[in-house]
Amino acid sequence: MPKKTTIVLADEQTLFREGLAVICESTREFRVAGHCGDGRSAVKMIEALAPDIAILDLGLPKLYTQAAIRKLRQGLRCPQILVLSMRRDREAVLDVLRSGANGYLLKNDPASCLLEGLRTIAAGSIYVSPQFKLAEIFDRNWQVPAHRSFEQLPAREHQVFMLLVQGLSGKDIADRLELSQKTVSTYRANLMSRLGISDLPGLVRYALRKKLISLG
Repeated sequence: MPKKTTIVLADEQTLFREGLAVICESTREFRVAGHCGDGRSAVKMIEALAPDIAILDLGLPKLYTQAAIRKLRQGLRCPQILVLSMRRDREAVLDVLRSGANGYLLKNDPASCLLEGLRTIAAGSIYVSPQFKLAEIFDRNWQVPAHRSFEQLPAREHQVFMLLVQGLSGKDIADRLELSQKTVSTYRANLMSRLGISDLPGLVRYALRKKLISLG
């Protein structure tokens, strides 16, 4: 019997990652070696189990996904990495691939795309959700819109925004993302400028209007 490709899953939502595990193990190709709900646990589990593939949600708590990917890339045996996300913008895809991931899948893609993505990156190639037009993703002449919505923020600014409106301090955000406080301040200033918002209460009101956070 051929050796199965081993997988570690990391997603904050337990039911979602258990569902992914069922899909992966529905074939004879894959075996889920373990799963967890945050970035720090994912790094420890991957280092301990040395899977062939890691499936990581883009917004993992405790240690953000791109920081986790950088840690894994520094190791002696880094798995192929497939990132799952709800973000549908070109910037998010490029940021993820530049961080060292091998693939980008949207969470509303069908199960067939998950299996296709796993097979593709296991073979050493890059996989991007078929909902994207690859010609646009990798077009060097593509122009960034002058005015961006929240969904179009670069990945780091997106992360800083979400942590700010959840009430984390600059120091806490720096620790979570493994950045300096100065760098976090720069991201904060950039995202405020892009969104046309001048202060933290304004960011919170914006997040409430977009239903990104709730008061309850």
